[in-house]
Amino acid sequence: MAKVESFELDHTKVKAPYVRLITVEEGPKGDKISNFDLRLVQPNENAIPTGGLHTIEHLLASLLRDRLDGVIDCSPFGCRTGFHLITWGEHSSTDVARALRDSLKEIRDEIKWEDVPGTTIKTCGNYRDHSLFTAKEWCNDILKQGISDDPFARHVVKD
Repeated sequence: MAKVESFELDHTKVKAPYVRLITVEEGPKGDKISNFDLRLVQPNENAIPTGGLHTIEHLLASLLRDRLDGVIDCSPFGCRTGFHLITWGEHSSTDVARALRDSLKEIRDEIKWEDVPGTTIKTCGNYRDHSLFTAKEWCNDILKQGISDDPFARHVVKD
């Protein structure tokens, strides 16, 4: 079996919430794709309930694109502790952490239910499993801790 970097990471050593650059891959034509670990809660200590995580996922899909060039995808981890962010090109962990922080602030402070994209039977594969209330609560808890641009030491990003 091929080795997967995320399964090689010692999850007992990281200090969430953080942004971690996993890898930058270069394609045959020189195009670069970056993969980030956006860890919102401490692994094996907590997990975001699916309704809240699902709503955060739908919102980050748009909000991160508003703040970062080249976003390809933002997908939740099955463990419900965060997301993979895949982008074209290279971004610093600090820039991604700021974009994540500002997106979570917008979810917490400004987003109303009618702002959440993809919440109907036609636009979502599990449209009943959303919770903006839970998303806002978790965003608030995460923001109180601050987003670090270092997975192993708390280096909370500032403006």
